[in-house]
Amino acid sequence: MRPVAAIDTTDQSAASIGRARSTLIKRLSDLVCLPESRISPVERHMSGDLLMDILREAEPVLREKCAKRVAALGDAPPLLLRMLAVDKIEIAAPVLEKSVSISDADLVAASMHGGFQHRLLIAKRKQVSELLAEELTSHAEADVAKALLRNPKARLSNRSLESLVELTRAHTDLCSFLLARPELRPSQGLTLFWWANSEDRKRIFLRFSVDRVLMQETASDVFEMVVAENWQDPLARKAMQFIERRQRNRAAIDKSPYDSLEGAIDAAVVKMDANIAGEISYLSGIKPITGARILADTGGEAVAILCKATGLKRDYLGKLWVAMRRCTLEELQSDPGFDRVQYIFDTMSSNKAQTVLRYWNWALSSSLSSDLRRRIRDNDVGDVSELSVSERSAALVFGSRV
Repeated sequence: MRPVAAIDTTDQSAASIGRARSTLIKRLSDLVCLPESRISPVERHMSGDLLMDILREAEPVLREKCAKRVAALGDAPPLLLRMLAVDKIEIAAPVLEKSVSISDADLVAASMHGGFQHRLLIAKRKQVSELLAEELTSHAEADVAKALLRNPKARLSNRSLESLVELTRAHTDLCSFLLARPELRPSQGLTLFWWANSEDRKRIFLRFSVDRVLMQETASDVFEMVVAENWQDPLARKAMQFIERRQRNRAAIDKSPYDSLEGAIDAAVVKMDANIAGEISYLSGIKPITGARILADTGGEAVAILCKATGLKRDYLGKLWVAMRRCTLEELQSDPGFDRVQYIFDTMSSNKAQTVLRYWNWALSSSLSSDLRRRIRDNDVGDVSELSVSERSAALVFGSRV
């Protein structure tokens, strides 16, 4: 019996080889796509391994056809899905958009090793886990963040939210989308305030300003203990300064060259300087660095909070506005900026304004050590996940200001 002659591939045309490759890919794809009743898991995955090996070197059009087929499978070979998910976006799109069998780990890999378009499609998937959201937000891409925030099925961890809050500094249009998320915490919302627009600021106050009644009732006996200890415990002092009802600093009033907070504001109308601004802060029961941030706020709503929380009358809101050189006394009633500020003053209760002011003071000054100031100034904060809530707020709000 004569041996079978070896096939001389040199005589084969490129078109013939292409047809064979295309046919083989189609047949292997058929096997991979068979229902569970027709093929065992072992044979399916073996077929998938062979298919994946061929597809690595195959033309993009063949990979695209395969991606469209396996994207609809409920039990597609994982390695094949992973390979297709990081391919060119035209090939990866069906898998990223429709595959229900691709794992979170493979989607994370696609986000890491794919491009912006890969991440945008992943953010729009019907289900986005917390782990996957963390990977997506780590790239600080505004359009991906917007798609994720608009996705009601996306689950956002605290780490994702912190990344998104930081991103809103450069992309303030994201604030409204972030404020629509139920996961957003008070610390994040009240930090977001500093660069949000006027409408979003109203939403922040409406959502995160509370009267602290339960806190005050719970800690009512603790206040006497802290006073008996002469406020020596720094941790208890920071917490109780947030909880207590009294806003103005009586000790500062006794030491002040002015008779009252109102007297300091009257002096500021004549000439506002750093010393008077610091005095206004001390008399209001806040640290000068918090007061400086409030007085420098471009929108002005923070000034309304300061005045309402300290029990100032409406005319002193106007005086402080004039002292800040936002307008003259004659222009006050026609100034649209003051109208906006006066609206916040009129609609916010004193208790709720105190909560916001005290939170700002706690978040912006309680952990602002000289070391953190230096790191913020040098843009060397390090791993922000290791910072406390107040440290992170200070780092975000002050940035290069400190």
